[in-house]
Amino acid sequence: MATPRTPAQGSDEPSGTGSALPDGEPALYGHPVDSLADDPVDDPVEGAAGEEPALAEPGQRLLARIVDTLVVGLPVIIVVKEFVSGHQLDVVAPPAVAGCMLLYEAVQLALWGQTLGKRFAGIQVVPDPSVPEGALMGAERAAAPETFAGAPEGGYGRPSVLRAVLRAAVYSVPIALRPVHILGLLASLFWVANAGFIYEGTHRRAVHDRLAGTLVVKRRTP
Repeated sequence: MATPRTPAQGSDEPSGTGSALPDGEPALYGHPVDSLADDPVDDPVEGAAGEEPALAEPGQRLLARIVDTLVVGLPVIIVVKEFVSGHQLDVVAPPAVAGCMLLYEAVQLALWGQTLGKRFAGIQVVPDPSVPEGALMGAERAAAPETFAGAPEGGYGRPSVLRAVLRAAVYSVPIALRPVHILGLLASLFWVANAGFIYEGTHRRAVHDRLAGTLVVKRRTP
């Protein structure tokens, strides 16, 4: 007469009371109960999107521009006055200021995303991910200088060299055109329109921001 098989002897049916694992932990359908609590599905998603950057206020941008203009313009004009005077000063000074401003801004934006004026105002220039070149956002962010915590400086990355040069050129070239009568008038109209574009749309982008694919945001403290 055959001996009935019990669950402990290898029955395929669950006993309903749960069996013990070698380490003594209870099991539920063959899986330790504690392992269900550690299921990775319940863990937070790693690398979730962070907070959106806060756009710089128009007053902050104006303050930064005033500081940068004084930092660059005053020394250049003082040096130029040592060599030329009178009407020649009006012809030579604007291109000299424009060239120095372009170099001053492009280098600092490419290296740090900020000029001295923007640091003073607490803002920085970052790539705009909504433009076609925004696909480079990840590469530009990875290229940003790191803080002591290992995060990109300022938290949002910095513009590429191409964006930095283009942005600086769009703002600086009209300064060089001031001595030319018609072009000087157009340059003045451009600056008015440039400031007005900050209030058009939701991203507060001036003309040089739109052409270069950048945004100006408040600097985030690491």
